[in-house]
Amino acid sequence: METGAAAHPAQRAAAAPDREESAAMTEYGPQPVDRRLPTEEARDLLTLVRELAEREIRPTAGEEEEAGRFPRETFTLLSRSGLLSLPYDEEFGGGGQPYEVYLQVVEELAAARLTVGLGVSVHTLACHALAGFGTKEQRAEHLPDMLGGGLLGAYCLSEPSSGSDAASLTTRATRDGDAWTLEGTKAWTTHGGVADFYTVLARTGGSGAHGITAFLVPGDAEGLSAAAPERKMGMKGSPTAQLHFDAVRIPDARRLGDEGQGFAIALSALDSGRLGIAACAVGVAQAALDEALAYTAERQQFGRPILDFQGLRFMLADMATQIEAGRALYLTAARLRDAGLPFSKEAAMAKLFCTDTAMRVTTDAVQLLGGYGYTLDFPAERYMREAKVLQIVEGTNQIQRMVIARHLAGPETR
Repeated sequence: METGAAAHPAQRAAAAPDREESAAMTEYGPQPVDRRLPTEEARDLLTLVRELAEREIRPTAGEEEEAGRFPRETFTLLSRSGLLSLPYDEEFGGGGQPYEVYLQVVEELAAARLTVGLGVSVHTLACHALAGFGTKEQRAEHLPDMLGGGLLGAYCLSEPSSGSDAASLTTRATRDGDAWTLEGTKAWTTHGGVADFYTVLARTGGSGAHGITAFLVPGDAEGLSAAAPERKMGMKGSPTAQLHFDAVRIPDARRLGDEGQGFAIALSALDSGRLGIAACAVGVAQAALDEALAYTAERQQFGRPILDFQGLRFMLADMATQIEAGRALYLTAARLRDAGLPFSKEAAMAKLFCTDTAMRVTTDAVQLLGGYGYTLDFPAERYMREAKVLQIVEGTNQIQRMVIARHLAGPETR
């Protein structure tokens, strides 16, 4: 098989182990993104995050993903560093940062390891219902630990038979005096089985969107159990599991918002969560571009670096252009959110474009590395596998097109 790479196993073994380290050393290796940040504080924050990622996350990312190890200690470090609380109010231990800044932190973390970047986005999503719709007493009691106390959250909306059609969920919460009993199964829960708390959407009324209510469920609640994690194409270090609620009893004080308000809360959270996925996608794409640049600068064919060949240079130019366009799109949506303006359409556009871009860019990175791109010795194949899931989570890209079209042309006629 002709691959464009040295085929001898000894050559591959000699070249591969130091790939990520040597890529960082070359002038074409990972370079800080030229970011437009609103304050000097934000610039210092991004510098801190980049240094932390390069020191604590990137060096072992490939090994830990291959072994399927969940980096709980990394999330503890992020919590202690104030990086799990960035977009929330300082009153309850948040970082008080605009989404424009928070998302660029997520991008940097995802570039180092998607399990970490997406995990921060999911945790932020899990805190949204309490931060935005909880009472002052609920926020004072729970938010400080959720934001900076080392806890990790998860978000429970999807079910085995209700994914894109989330309003058809069947997990039920039945009221009994000052408490609720939850029965049912949630699916595709990131951090399922390892989270300390779950924001759960359950049916408390009739069918449809108006019969759903949000609850804050502790991870150690009696009757709550997790199935074995799903066996996935990528992100093996991030557990995704079904959760079973077997007569899980929750006090009414852990109900978030009004009865029947849950679906509106969920949609509000998803608009923001989609921006987190868009930022993750740009981070993965940036990492793939950095890897491709480093490799093509070092790889010699026909007496010169393959980076000299115009066809490959054009591929790299297209990759870089798509990444910059995606970054600009998600930041535009973030700035709308920060200004208190509608951003649902722009969030869907950012999620759609950035995740499709990540798939294209990572595929091209594998191609640029030739045979090595198809091996586990280089991170390009991992980036490609990870990019795929970003086109699916928090609303498939087909759903994003539906959302955008509704903003343009109104609801579908039946």
